[in-house]
Amino acid sequence: MIKHKQLLLLLLWTAIALMLRFANLDSKPLWTDEFSTLVFSLGNSFRGVPIDRAIALSTLLQPLQLGPDAGIADVLKHLLVESNHPPVYFMVAHWWMRLFAPTEDSLVWIGRSLPALLGVISVPAIYLLGKFAFNSRLVGQCAAAMMAVSPYGIYLAQEARHYTLGILLVIASLFCLTLAAKKLQQRAPLPIWTVLFWIIVNCLGIAVHYFFALTLCAEAIALIAVIWQQFHGKLALSESQQPNIWQFQILWRLFAVALGTVAGGLVWLPIFLSNKYGSELTNWIVSGDRTFVDWIAPIFQALAGWIAVISLLPVESSNLAVVVGSAIGMIIYFIWVLPLLQNGLKTSLKTTDTRLGTVIFGGFVLGSIFLFFSFAYILGIDLTRGPRYNFVYFPGVILILGVTLAFIYETPTIKTRWFNLPAVEFTGKKAVLLILVMGFVSSVTVNSNLGYRKYYKPDLLIPIIREVSKVPVLIATTQKTHVEIGELMGIGLEWKKSSATDFVADVTDVTDVKDRRKKGSATDSVTDVRNRNKEEVKAFDSPQFLLVKQRREAPEIVAGILDKTLSQLERPLDLWLVNFRAPVNLAAQKCQIESRNLSPVDGYEYQVYHCS
Repeated sequence: MIKHKQLLLLLLWTAIALMLRFANLDSKPLWTDEFSTLVFSLGNSFRGVPIDRAIALSTLLQPLQLGPDAGIADVLKHLLVESNHPPVYFMVAHWWMRLFAPTEDSLVWIGRSLPALLGVISVPAIYLLGKFAFNSRLVGQCAAAMMAVSPYGIYLAQEARHYTLGILLVIASLFCLTLAAKKLQQRAPLPIWTVLFWIIVNCLGIAVHYFFALTLCAEAIALIAVIWQQFHGKLALSESQQPNIWQFQILWRLFAVALGTVAGGLVWLPIFLSNKYGSELTNWIVSGDRTFVDWIAPIFQALAGWIAVISLLPVESSNLAVVVGSAIGMIIYFIWVLPLLQNGLKTSLKTTDTRLGTVIFGGFVLGSIFLFFSFAYILGIDLTRGPRYNFVYFPGVILILGVTLAFIYETPTIKTRWFNLPAVEFTGKKAVLLILVMGFVSSVTVNSNLGYRKYYKPDLLIPIIREVSKVPVLIATTQKTHVEIGELMGIGLEWKKSSATDFVADVTDVTDVKDRRKKGSATDSVTDVRNRNKEEVKAFDSPQFLLVKQRREAPEIVAGILDKTLSQLERPLDLWLVNFRAPVNLAAQKCQIESRNLSPVDGYEYQVYHCS
């Protein structure tokens, strides 16, 4: 009976995870990294997009189509040359694409559905690990519930990227780490199957994302913490075994895991070092001049990432009142919840049954944080700028929360006092429920695009272009890597989407006129409506695009290519320079800059020129 209840409860968390991860899955615009995933997973290349000349929208979006002859070999060929990522996820995504054969309308949903599904699978996976590590179904259930409603988990699961597959492999590797720690406690060697499985998981993890190596380093730190705790008698030892922790079999098999993992990871080193795009694609996390902001930014960026694991109200809303209210609500919430979590964590360290698991995952999380800050302050590589990189230790945080919530759950009475007001009493069960409800609300915030909002917002740029330009449009940018191509692809997809919406609206207008004419109340004829719409939508025909190869040493060549392209196009014409990183002088082309101050758009710096 108990097992049935546990299974039903786990199914409930899984169903909640499924709902939260698939809700509004394709409603948010794609961003540049997601375009990379889709293009390479389809077996296509960014190099097929022409540069230094005007191209049509269909040409720009050609790499987003599934070719009949594309295969895994094409995925490897293009990815390893044009990107700085290992190929395992892209190979899996290619099979996923082949299975569902995405069309233009379903591409975004299908591309994001694989990470979303993997995110759902992480819920039962973390339950099994929590139950095994702490010998407690309650800890497993609390970890599964937290994984299901974590807004950070929703953020990763709703992007067409490889991070949820990485999370599953982190969970699998942590399972092996936990088993190794238990065997150390028992003074027993690791089973051979565990050694082989651990090596395979670690090698796959590195082949999914190179930053998985940080997970492995943090696991080593956690294992050292376990050994240190046992050496100082802070972890109970098995009385049936010899007290010498340096038994030959234990060390040999742990060394075999390390050796096999290093060998599997070194396979990718020549590819990583030979990739000339690697530094160009990761320059944004490399700190230049160490200003005061550079020194303090990693701390606040890391705090923001940790906070979003359990709570994220719409602090990114465009409504100031909503932002202020959300910020106040989160501050009050954390003032209340942090003492509860702290007390639960202390109790788990003092309790014999949960001490080992808490040391393992606590050491793992602290080791990961140490590595992140070491990269930021010693190597000048600020990984905290990308909250998605926290995937390397996210399951460890969830497991710490799981055991902490389990102790809170079993607390009979919790008292909360605010200033001089009377203390409020409630049970631990209600406290855990409130924490989970806060997580659920925060997850809805994320999948509604009110939290972890996309940095690139072409959906806001398109209405501005349509409002300003009543003549044909050329959208131009300077191109350095495939990131800039993805920026234009985002504009192109949103243009097509809005054009389809305009068509539906046009048909609706004509239908409404017919209905009103039947009632004898229409003042405009169908022809009038169609003519007016044709006049207004004339400029809504697909724009042309121009990618000019960025030449920092010769910016005059960039300006010359832009001039040449403009001279070949019919006038009148509106030129939109979007993220254009080169000086221009368009007086010879009779192009006048737009005099109005237009609304800024995240991810797109733009200028408008009207060319007569």
